[in-house]
Amino acid sequence: MKTVIMLLLGSMMLFAYTDMDLDGVDDAVDKCPNTPITDLVDVNGCSIKSVIVEQHYDIILGASYSNMSYSAGEQTDTYTGSVQLDYYRGSFSVQLLTSWFDSDSDSYSDSGTNDTTLAAYYRFKPTSSLTLNLGAGIVFPTYDSDLSNNNTDFTASANISYSLKNANLFAGYNYTVVGDDDIHEANRTILYQNTNSFSVGAGYYFTPKIYGSLSYYRSDSIYKSIEDIESLSAYAFYSIDTHWFATASYAYGLSDSASDNYVALRVGYYF
Repeated sequence: MKTVIMLLLGSMMLFAYTDMDLDGVDDAVDKCPNTPITDLVDVNGCSIKSVIVEQHYDIILGASYSNMSYSAGEQTDTYTGSVQLDYYRGSFSVQLLTSWFDSDSDSYSDSGTNDTTLAAYYRFKPTSSLTLNLGAGIVFPTYDSDLSNNNTDFTASANISYSLKNANLFAGYNYTVVGDDDIHEANRTILYQNTNSFSVGAGYYFTPKIYGSLSYYRSDSIYKSIEDIESLSAYAFYSIDTHWFATASYAYGLSDSASDNYVALRVGYYF
């Protein structure tokens, strides 16, 4: 008999409890009815945050041109095409970048695929104005070196940005472990080194769709006997619509080891 009474009481309690939006809060005290089932709620049944993590992708096609006249004393023109794929999930992102080139000068000609980079990044937002991105990547040796010494490289990076209304200040650092084998031959010696690079700059949102920036870049050369690479860059971003966007950039070499001029155009689709 006691068992039957307890079952009846339990049934009455169940029927007395209703939770139409399935958030775990009784409708009788739920101050925010009809919250999405994917939301975390407080004791009043009101949303705190969604458990759904936004995911996005993009694909970017690019073309660039550069010229330089450092080693041979004659101008070398290089044309490059690139494909970049990005995956974004919340604060996490993955990037795959590959490119191919065609270089020509009066006494030199070469073409092929550059190394391919796979990198992952994580974004931190300590404040609404401050953003920090940390990354790590692998550079696969898809460039066909005639020295047969091209090996896998590894990278680590940190980038910081501080927003001031429509403007932002930014800086970045990258360290690359160069895996290429040194060359010791009778008529030449080529010694490689790990590289440090950094950049600083400032940008401005002229409209919600148009952004521009200026920056300074400096990096070690991968060759021990070559001076540091320095350049000044201008960058522009234009959001065509909710999916399409375009970028343009120009870099002017400040050192003999840098390209004298570099121009790039890229078009991307975001979905």
